[in-house]
Amino acid sequence: MFDTFFSNRNSLIIQYKNGDISKREFLEGNFEFVQNMNVKPFSKIDSYEKGMYNYQYYNVLAKYYTMLAKEIKKSGKNEKYYVYYINKGDYYYHEKDRATFQLLKYLNYEKVVAYFIKVESKYLKNKLYEIVLIDHKDAIFHSKSRWLMEALKKEGVFLDEEKVSLIDGYINEKY
Repeated sequence: MFDTFFSNRNSLIIQYKNGDISKREFLEGNFEFVQNMNVKPFSKIDSYEKGMYNYQYYNVLAKYYTMLAKEIKKSGKNEKYYVYYINKGDYYYHEKDRATFQLLKYLNYEKVVAYFIKVESKYLKNKLYEIVLIDHKDAIFHSKSRWLMEALKKEGVFLDEEKVSLIDGYINEKY
């Protein structure tokens, strides 16, 4: 299962980096894949793979539902659906942060670094930060969570500086 999951994820990343698919298509491809896999998140994180799966699972759902909410808001259509999708997105973002925390605990915060990233969005400035697992290719997480940032600071892995994201083009592309 993990081979299939990571293979699909890497394929979509390569397609996106090569410009073959847009950020929206990347998000939709991830969403469809996660839905078709029909594997729910793991309740216990006892491997890097399980932690990455949980993070990706929740991140995909959070971004997908937030994207739907933005589309509804732009179209001026039924606000009830906007609220529904934005709440769903927020719920999955919270679960993504919990999954990140569980993975970091499993890894004992070893070879982890976090820092604020430079963003074009005024709303995200000094809010969005990046968490990098140094020994794992493409293990780059993002969050705005204050409680997660406090845990990173407590463990001494949150740098007091702003850097360009390792995936800057993706972070600053709108969808």
